[in-house]
Amino acid sequence: ANQLALLLIRTHMRKQNGRPIIGTDTLKKKVLKALPFEPTNSQIEALQDITTNMSSEDRMHRLLQGDVGSGKTLVALLSMLHAVESGAQAAILAPTEILARQHLATIEPLADEAGINIALLTGRDKGKHRAPIIEGIANGNVDIIIGTHAIFQESVLFKKLVYVVIDEQH
Repeated sequence: ANQLALLLIRTHMRKQNGRPIIGTDTLKKKVLKALPFEPTNSQIEALQDITTNMSSEDRMHRLLQGDVGSGKTLVALLSMLHAVESGAQAAILAPTEILARQHLATIEPLADEAGINIALLTGRDKGKHRAPIIEGIANGNVDIIIGTHAIFQESVLFKKLVYVVIDEQH
């Protein structure tokens, strides 16, 4: 049924150390309290595995698989909050503007409950609309950036990006 599977992706590259990202659970608790449901055991286990890995010195390469509606976006948000709790920024990269906007619609109400600043950035954002988003990302006022590949352009400078969720639909 609606199960999540978390796979550790092992690469054939030489092992590279990462930087521990230590969360406080403060923001995650606010979001969990605001949910109109209880997370599933699979969601909790996946989040625990991810945040344990984030807190270690090992680089993380993971794939979170699940059916539509299995809670992948919730796990992604909670793991991004782990990075934000550490004083850093996180991003979610979507393959299309439509999917980026869907993520925004899902994440924004929960982020508001936790007092998290999020922004959407796509290729459609230009000029006067784009400038404050770019500025907020650069000065660290934006905690979580949701967008398409537009978030990885020369003009987009992050203050302290430490965690990126890549959402690919296949």
